[in-house]
Amino acid sequence: MTNNFPASLRFCKMQGCGNDFILLNGFKQKLPTDGSLMGLLAQRFCHRRFGVGADGVLALYPASQPNCDFEMRLFQPDCSEAEMCGNGIRCAAVFAIEQGIVPADKRDLAVQTLAGRILPSVSPDLQQVRVDMGLPRLAPAAIPCTLPAGPNERLLEQPLEVMGREFKFSAVSMGNPHAVIFMDSPVQSAVVEQFGPLLEKHSCFPARANIEFVQVQDEHNLQAQVWERGVGPTLACGTGACAIAVAAVLTGRGQSPLNIHLPGGTLQIDWAGEGHPVYMTGPAQVVFSGQIELAQVLKEAAL
Repeated sequence: MTNNFPASLRFCKMQGCGNDFILLNGFKQKLPTDGSLMGLLAQRFCHRRFGVGADGVLALYPASQPNCDFEMRLFQPDCSEAEMCGNGIRCAAVFAIEQGIVPADKRDLAVQTLAGRILPSVSPDLQQVRVDMGLPRLAPAAIPCTLPAGPNERLLEQPLEVMGREFKFSAVSMGNPHAVIFMDSPVQSAVVEQFGPLLEKHSCFPARANIEFVQVQDEHNLQAQVWERGVGPTLACGTGACAIAVAAVLTGRGQSPLNIHLPGGTLQIDWAGEGHPVYMTGPAQVVFSGQIELAQVLKEAAL
């Protein structure tokens, strides 16, 4: 095989609230580091007819930054690389313990990501993971969003029109961009699928955005569906749940702790407010393990 890549890769399929991933151990096997090639692999492997089927590929590499146990990179079905993934990092933490990347008895981890150093803490039975997701970012430049900021340099309840329909969104970055839209009625999948891709790629979001459609049930419970950037509708989104909680608190719709009910399950989000990190708690479970052949994909990439 060219570039000294192996003929196949061992993988583990995992899911967190139905958000599913193909995990690759870059400590025990040689993984490409080139983002373009990994994106191509993700496009093929994530396909639910011709591949393993997943919302993304999580590749774990030795960390290049100090005080980190490993580096996590996320490659999506559209070939892009995302900065962070909340459900993914829970799966990566459990995977790292089970694969021996970190000591078997270690439960508090530090993970290098494109969104910075993230700190997951795994339960003794490896079934639940609580993650310090860091501080939410609210300034337009941090989202990023090109619309002018409102009071306190935030984008809250900002009107945005697509296809003749106006939505009001609140922008939050959890290391990746989110636009949270609160709805007055139950969220319909048809609305998510029709308007999600248009909002994701709206010109005001230069890096595109994840779109959350939310209905408030009470101050501690919110129902949501997510159009995930580069993926489409997903059963859950960890960073999206964090963004929803932050937007709910800032707009007076919710109070911590918040249960974000998604199609694939519920995530608990704790946020003490301004100047405090967001904490996310949820499951991470192994589905199955296997081996992926690389020959055809590398041939298509002319490598």
